[in-house]
Amino acid sequence: MMIRVVVSHPSKIAKGWGSRSWGHSKGGPARLLLSSRDEIVSRSLRCVRLAVASIFPLFLFSATMSLCQTAVPSILCNEGDGIFDGEFSTGVKVHVGAARNGGSATLATRACTANLSWGKQELTVATGVSRLDLDAFGVDLGTGIPVAAFQEKKTESDCCMDYMIYSLEKPPRLLRTITGGRFFSASDKDLDGRVEIWIQDAAAVNGFENLTLAELDYPPTLVFRFANGQLLDVSAEFQPFFDEEITRIRAGIHAQDLQDFRRSDGKLKATLSMSPDQLHQLRMVKIKVLEIVWAYLYSWREQDAWRSLGEMWPSEDVDRIRVAIMNVRARGIQGQADGPSSGPVAGKKKHARIFDAVSRSGLRGKLEVVPPRAMLMQRPATSDIQQARVGLREASGSSRG
Repeated sequence: MMIRVVVSHPSKIAKGWGSRSWGHSKGGPARLLLSSRDEIVSRSLRCVRLAVASIFPLFLFSATMSLCQTAVPSILCNEGDGIFDGEFSTGVKVHVGAARNGGSATLATRACTANLSWGKQELTVATGVSRLDLDAFGVDLGTGIPVAAFQEKKTESDCCMDYMIYSLEKPPRLLRTITGGRFFSASDKDLDGRVEIWIQDAAAVNGFENLTLAELDYPPTLVFRFANGQLLDVSAEFQPFFDEEITRIRAGIHAQDLQDFRRSDGKLKATLSMSPDQLHQLRMVKIKVLEIVWAYLYSWREQDAWRSLGEMWPSEDVDRIRVAIMNVRARGIQGQADGPSSGPVAGKKKHARIFDAVSRSGLRGKLEVVPPRAMLMQRPATSDIQQARVGLREASGSSRG
């Protein structure tokens, strides 16, 4: 299978898009070609990964909740800035870039558009939106066919994004739409050959208890996967991930702060008897307690969730907040799945094989994958580098003085 990709994006190239890899699948060789008109600088904040699972190559643009996790998700097109063009082996092409009024010959707008094309036909995926990203391209998400997965944020004021999954057959079809996520990431996190969709249930919790998304370090997370034609909530299969999250959150709660919060009314309405600093500190504890409860609840461990709530929440307010939490979950993204999986898989999963063409390149015999090749990357002119070095030396000398 052949994938041709051209990327041109000042921030994308700066964030580690300069990579190239080859692999084999049963359908033939899979190749990823990246080039750009923009300058490439060394700041790796995003990873591009090409792997092989089943009969299709995986082209996953990993952002949050992946082995290449970043604090701030990287978006392909942000208010008209950025462009991506690619072609899959089926002949379906993808384009993400600035929206233009009146055709390709007109000036770009501060909005984004995406389309799929084959031959002389074209299908508009999104247009005139604030942010647009291609999360996966040429990936089998369990539907049995390779897909392209887009996510869009219609306006800058919107809290959340929508996720659209299109087949890469002729003609492309919209297979599924998921709405209300803070960010989406298709990732085979446990390397078992199956790709899951990791989602933060943002729309449901935005404004909950007067809290904003910006205040939450760990919004409730869901993990979806296609199986037998259904979109299942498989979060229960990733309980170790949620346990790690819970451990990190608990480590940030001081015992005295927790006691102070338990002596409050739980609602934390501003009063004259409470200073702004005290209110802020109690608010931070409240957020962490909610995040712990969400982590248990969304990984299908209700007993652990309610036990933790009883241990950490003001006792007189437990009943109220428990009902509120259940209402949030009921109106969240979980309702968009066709159902839950059967729970954690007993025994050890069979992991996908990782091919190493670097350490084995000196061995005799034919390798199972095409060895990686060197690629060219642009760099600033020598004069620019020298000027930067001089500036650093001058700054270092002045600081010493």
